[in-house]
Amino acid sequence: MTTRSRRETIHFRHSFHLKGIDRPLPAGAYEVVTDEEMIEGLSFASYRRVATMIMVPCAAPRQSSTEMISIGSVDLSDAQRIDASAPRE
Repeated sequence: MTTRSRRETIHFRHSFHLKGIDRPLPAGAYEVVTDEEMIEGLSFASYRRVATMIMVPCAAPRQSSTEMISIGSVDLSDAQRIDASAPRE
């Protein structure tokens, strides 16, 4: 099975929460990695998402390190929508 990874940087203007992460995350830029696999048997190339991960700062006392956490793509979209609709500080 053919797989590919897509990386993008997303920005949050406010601190935010993601399901599965037990602490608030600070505003800033975050790298998101999406793994996709090719759907076999089609006459054209098509991929489906199989995993979404976000790079976040580690909790204290290791705040200078980062960790990659698996998240739901819907949860990420919800957090982005909430951030975009929040009043500017």
